[in-house]
Amino acid sequence: MSAKIVRQGLRAPVNVTWEITSRCNLSCCHCLSDSGAASPGELSSQECRGIVDQLAAIKVFQINIGGGEPFLRDDFLDLLSYAHQKGLVTCVSTNGTLMDNGLAQWLSTLEMLYLQVSLDGATAEVNDRIRGEGTYAIILDALTCLACHGVPFSINAVLTHLNFSQLDTLRKMAKEYKAELRVSRFRPSGRGKESKGSLAPDKDELEAFADWLATHDLVRTGDSFFCLTSEARRRKGLDMCGAGKLTCCLSPIGEVYPCAFLQEKPFLVGLIRENTLKDLWNHSPILNQLRNLQVKSCETCSRFENCRGGCPAVAYHSCHDIHAPDPECLANLRNREGWKGSIARDMGNGPARIS
Repeated sequence: MSAKIVRQGLRAPVNVTWEITSRCNLSCCHCLSDSGAASPGELSSQECRGIVDQLAAIKVFQINIGGGEPFLRDDFLDLLSYAHQKGLVTCVSTNGTLMDNGLAQWLSTLEMLYLQVSLDGATAEVNDRIRGEGTYAIILDALTCLACHGVPFSINAVLTHLNFSQLDTLRKMAKEYKAELRVSRFRPSGRGKESKGSLAPDKDELEAFADWLATHDLVRTGDSFFCLTSEARRRKGLDMCGAGKLTCCLSPIGEVYPCAFLQEKPFLVGLIRENTLKDLWNHSPILNQLRNLQVKSCETCSRFENCRGGCPAVAYHSCHDIHAPDPECLANLRNREGWKGSIARDMGNGPARIS
């Protein structure tokens, strides 16, 4: 019997997702973090600067800053400027509602900055059902401001049952704004737990989306859809889940989690107010578990060496078990009885399983 290979993490994450505030002026029905009001005890300006110092010291390459809505923090522009002074690349996710010409002009002076502006439909009818009445027009104004000032950005759409038929139009819109289109995966975390039934794309739509991706090389997905990616496209990007291997997540109050979609109590790595990120990254049992995750029912699949079972967060939220196969994996979608059987076997009736 061959010895089990134990995978160690990199000496530091390549990028860190930082939800810098829970405060948000919208109430999107699929919000992964259930944002709205600011969390009690959010990190102070001084604490945030200390985190930037830590990230720079361990040579994290990029911070992906989200929320809530980051621009609602009074000190956010100062913190963003400080991160750039420290040589960090930043990617800021925003709902676009606070964008104006003055802010866009200021952002255009920052090097190594990239924005993701959320737009969940190519029409007001679709977008506003998800993000709130009147947001479509406001977001388009934000896109115009950014384009006029040359700020690099993408339109970020979460793939849903409502906007699935608008993908080509969204791609065309992004091109008109000299932007990219980034399609993110719907994950049933936060308010997405409640809206999954009405918003999540079905199996036919997911399979069709995989085919659509194969013919749209310029559409960005990050690692959101590695489980749906064709082999030709797969060779161009990240193959498997990076949680604990390449990335981790910081919450507004300094909690550390493997990723933004596993901000659940069983996956709390530690508190940045009590430990350094370096120590948590190097010594966390939870992160080590993600690095050595085994999805036994997937090991005979021809795609296993690439995807390693898909997204543990979707498996956890769908099946209450991070060792379950990703229910939206392309191989499972194309073998529907196998898909149903995998879920039935792995979900069971027991409590959530993470070990």
